[in-house]
Amino acid sequence: MTYQQALDYLASLNTFGMRLGLSRIQRLAEILGNPQDKYRTVHITGTNGKGSVSALTAAALTASGLRTGLFTSPHLVTYNERMRVDGADISNEDFARVLTRTREAAERMLAEGEESPTQFEVLTASAFLYFAEQKVDYAVVEVGLGGLLDSTNIIMPVATAITNVTLEHADMCGGTLEGVAEHKAGIIKENIPVVTAAQGMPLDVIRRTAREKQAPFYGMGEDFSIARCSQKLDGQTLSLNAFSLSLSDWRYGISLAAPYQAENSAVAAVLLAVLAKQDARISMETARAAFLRTVWPGRFERMDVGKQEIVVDGAHNPAGVKALRGALDACYPDGTRVFLLGILHDKAIDEMLDILLRPEDMVVVTQPDSERAEAAAQLAGAVKKRALDVMVEPDRGRALDLALSKAKGSLLCCTGSLYLIGDLRARIVAGKEAREHGGDGHAEQY
Repeated sequence: MTYQQALDYLASLNTFGMRLGLSRIQRLAEILGNPQDKYRTVHITGTNGKGSVSALTAAALTASGLRTGLFTSPHLVTYNERMRVDGADISNEDFARVLTRTREAAERMLAEGEESPTQFEVLTASAFLYFAEQKVDYAVVEVGLGGLLDSTNIIMPVATAITNVTLEHADMCGGTLEGVAEHKAGIIKENIPVVTAAQGMPLDVIRRTAREKQAPFYGMGEDFSIARCSQKLDGQTLSLNAFSLSLSDWRYGISLAAPYQAENSAVAAVLLAVLAKQDARISMETARAAFLRTVWPGRFERMDVGKQEIVVDGAHNPAGVKALRGALDACYPDGTRVFLLGILHDKAIDEMLDILLRPEDMVVVTQPDSERAEAAAQLAGAVKKRALDVMVEPDRGRALDLALSKAKGSLLCCTGSLYLIGDLRARIVAGKEAREHGGDGHAEQY
């Protein structure tokens, strides 16, 4: 297949929807020679923050001189972002090649009378295959949904992490918060260390699962703690204590400014310390340097252009929006905020709006690039119930222009869905480049 044919093939798999279970991915991987068993893996799940923890962990492993794969989802702009080796996205040529091999394996499954694998299963198997071909030492693998029945859960990791657990995707993960926690805890394997920042009842579920599987357990607030030493718009300095891992007042910086990234970075640091106990090649000193360089696009990302301050954040559930609101209050406490907002219709929209919006804020609503997008007019109606100034523009390009025109002198925050901010982020970058090179590109808005 060509690259475009690979994209068309992935699009065709959307008809099979989202189906949890491991039988299809196990058979698909088996036909491909079980590539996921040819390198060490680190498995990371959680409701929010798992992408940031994955990025920090992978960057530190690469900085230690280890060839490192990173599998994440969803992507912001292209599927290539989901498969990275040492920080570089997979090329179009390699993407098409591994997808071709995986498609051949999927067609063999169909010939054997088995179900077709889903789009995510094909992407997961392709990533595992790519990492094997690239001869990585480690692959950091982010869970797609839940954990227990997620396609990534055919790996046998050397360490696992669970960031936090809130009530999301409950319809597919047991129907309750406890059920969601049990699905997240499903990545814990016999005798394999687990690090978590979960609290409350989910923490109890994770701790109990770890005990049943005799997995070494490291919980935030019990086995490690984090303190903020300084906070600035370009990052923060932190102090970690994890005495059982010989870390006492271990100070480091991150370029991720949002306060919630302190917790994520602590999970990544403890995870790396656990790995360092197993592998002498892993250095906490190089981890410190890597953390300072790591960026994670679309997560409280400042994209200031000229005098216009812009924050792009993929918050898409109440917990994520709560974290975003806390970051905005900490970093931009004063003045009106203009939100460019688009949300999927199956999200807790009213709860998200209650958390995010203040009476003095302005809102432009648009629609994410997804079949599940809430119609802009419907979302605007929900905003109007809160007596806020709201404008409707379903077209994302025109919505960005409108939001920029309203945000003169105010912060513009683009948020509500990862399916929205990928497109908006690309448009902002294009506008910035046009401005810098004297082109049009709606540069006058900046």
